[in-house]
Amino acid sequence: MKKIPTARVIGLVAGLACCIIFSLIDIEPSKPQVGRMLGVALLMAIWWIAEVVPLAITSLIPVVLLPFLGISSGRVVSTAYFNDVIFLFLGGFLLALAMQKWQLHKRIAIRILLLTGTKPSGVLMGFMGATAFLSMWISNTATAMMMVPILLSVVLKLSENATEKQKSNMAAGMLLGVAYSASIGGIATLVGTPPNLSFVRIFHIMFPHAPEVGFGQWLIFALPVSLLMLVFGWVYLSKFYLPASLSGSPGKKVLSDQYKSLGKMNYEERVVLVVFIALTFLWTFRTDIDLGFMVLPGWDFILAYPDMITDGTLAIALTIPLFIIPSKKTPDTYLMDWQTASELPWDIVLLFGGGFALAGGIRDSGLAQWIGEQLVWMGSLHPVVLIIIVVTMITFLTELTSNTATTEMILPILAGLSVSVNLNPLLLMVPAAIAASMAFMLPVATPPNAIIFGTRLITVKQMAKAGLVMNLIGIVVLTVLVWFWLRIVFGIEAIEMPSGWH
Repeated sequence: MKKIPTARVIGLVAGLACCIIFSLIDIEPSKPQVGRMLGVALLMAIWWIAEVVPLAITSLIPVVLLPFLGISSGRVVSTAYFNDVIFLFLGGFLLALAMQKWQLHKRIAIRILLLTGTKPSGVLMGFMGATAFLSMWISNTATAMMMVPILLSVVLKLSENATEKQKSNMAAGMLLGVAYSASIGGIATLVGTPPNLSFVRIFHIMFPHAPEVGFGQWLIFALPVSLLMLVFGWVYLSKFYLPASLSGSPGKKVLSDQYKSLGKMNYEERVVLVVFIALTFLWTFRTDIDLGFMVLPGWDFILAYPDMITDGTLAIALTIPLFIIPSKKTPDTYLMDWQTASELPWDIVLLFGGGFALAGGIRDSGLAQWIGEQLVWMGSLHPVVLIIIVVTMITFLTELTSNTATTEMILPILAGLSVSVNLNPLLLMVPAAIAASMAFMLPVATPPNAIIFGTRLITVKQMAKAGLVMNLIGIVVLTVLVWFWLRIVFGIEAIEMPSGWH
């Protein structure tokens, strides 16, 4: 019989104990649901961190406990598991699966790499740029898994005439570049990484009367964050891991041969590319974009019911035709089929739902307000100090925990804190969501980190050393851009909580 890991046993007992204790103790006598909800939140947090059961199963706890503890009805809780954000995720992932099915993602990646030369720093720039771009639209796990084999073949050719130390350092630097850019690229778009989607939904749950955070608005703010992190990451890895040049490097020829092996772009790839470009355009320019000096009008004003359309609506609208358009390459098949679509990560869908249900429970029970009241002393701190604390805490916390689970635990609490200290919640919730994607130190931090560690060409020590530098750079970049750029993009003239948001 397989022995159960000690950490799981401790997590199981600790989670249940917290849930029972806080359900019995009235920390807020006038509202017994506050203590009960705190118990549920701690149970889910501990079980998520210790992975007592699969993350998706822990996410189902609200379906059972919130109705039994009198916090929310089963009908209300259940609706949290399927909403417009879920459809945004599903639509984006269906398009990603279509790109992978017809090898379009590989063609895009190699084409970008061909724009760089065979100088090690140039190759690294090409790999990081291609990886980040793909990760803006498809999962960072899929991106890293696709890029690593290409990377290894190029590194092998580049290092044919290198010393053993050069080979080791270059392999480590290139692999770290792919892992970092897979995480960094996802920051730029709402569909690029689960924490971004979690933010959109939880922000709406906690502040139902606040303006919607749209795809284009997020892109305008987060793309500079992503680009700056890419530049800093590239400079750091180039300087400390890559040789200035290598003689006889045929890396570009390898890429050229791989691109030629794909053949000409076929009908299926062209159609999927058109859908990809169309969806990106429609997402980005759906609503008005305020650039400060001018406003770019969104296209949704031409619709009869613009307020009823969401980014999730568009995602599904443009991916459904993929199941209708027949393939020319394979008779009696279509650009997408259910066999391919069945690869959708339903565990992430449940994880989303569990986080949304948790956020709703924290709001409805009064727990968010109670926690905010306990942290009201932080109102004496300068908002920049608060941002630094939040970003630092989440950056290092997600080195050991699921970034999605961490985001969904923290965001409702930050919403309550914002109300208590009279601070615009975007100044804390946006950097918190982005910081969850900046875990660079450990193999367990993100799937891309685990993938490159699995090549056995990089050590934990190398990852931790380089990752610590990237974490610290991320804290500075994110804090500066939130305080200066976010306020411009989101039109935050006064940093106080806007009236009527909650």
